Parts: sequence; C-alpha cells; structure tokens
Amino acid sequence: MSRYRPPSPPKSAYITQEGAQALLSELKYLWKEKRPAVTETVREAAAQGDRSENAEYIYGKKQLREIDSRVRYLEKRLDACTVVDRFPSDQTRVFFGAWVTLEEEEGETKEYRIVGPDELDHHGAYISIDSPVARALLKKQQGDEVTIRLAGGEKTYFIEAIEYRQIVPL
Repeated sequence: MSRYRPPSPPKSAYITQEGAQALLSELKYLWKEKRPAVTETVREAAAQGDRSENAEYIYGKKQLREIDSRVRYLEKRLDACTVVDRFPSDQTRVFFGAWVTLEEEEGETKEYRIVGPDELDHHGAYISIDSPVARALLKKQQGDEVTIRLAGGEKTYFIEAIEYRQIVPL
C-alpha cells in the first residue's frame, strides 16, 4: 500500500469582494502585526544564550515558518483569484454570489450563499462554488426542483428564492 495521493483538483479562481477584503486584512495583520511581534520574541529568546534547549526560541521559529507559509499562500491566492464585484445581468438565475433559499422535501428551509472556496470559514451559510450542491444549483431559476447526489444518497430541493445582496463591511 503506497502513500501516494493524487493532487487535489484546482480550486475555482473566483472570490467575492468581501472575501478578498477578508484575505487582504488577514495578510496585512500577519505581515504588519503578528510577524514583527513574533520576530521580537525570537530575538529576545535568542539573546538568552543556548538556543538548542530554549523552548521560546524553538516555538517562535516554528511560528515564523507558519506565518511565512500562510503569507506566501495568501499572496499567491490573491494574485490568482478573480474578484467578482458586480451582480449578473440575469438575477432570476443562480450564479456566483447568489443567496439561495432551498426547501427540502420535509418542508424545512435553508439559505446558502455561493462563494469561492477561500471564503467558507467566514460564514456558516456559505457553500463553495466547487461543492456538489452549488454545481447543481448553478443556472437554475426560482421554482425549479434540484436533485443532488450526496454521500448519503439523493436529496431533492425546491428553489424558493434567489437574491443578490450587497454585503456592507463592518
């Protein structure tokens, strides 16, 4: 048995304006605030002498590697992403950035927003455009019935509403 894992499929290169702002603010925080503070901690720990058994020094260096890795990822990802900052001309269909209200067969309703894969941790109702649910919803209209194949079997939803809302930053 080998440990080979095939490469993951590339992520969609779309991001909402709010998602891009969140990634930019994270990048700014890491580069301007967190990294200088950790660097200062490492400098102080290094001045104490023996670095091989200095836990503060070792942990600080590890933190710096993690911060640098995240900064590189954010810079590359922001360069590769296309910011979708306007709504589609046909707002009766589901496209990127849409808020979709779905009704299950049992009558329970759920609301989702279709966003880029980098924005999922910002809000609980966000689903990635790469997810099976979002793929099934794309280009559908209000009143359409959508059947989605999930791990637990097929599930049918009814599209109750499609809305494009401008999010006001805090």
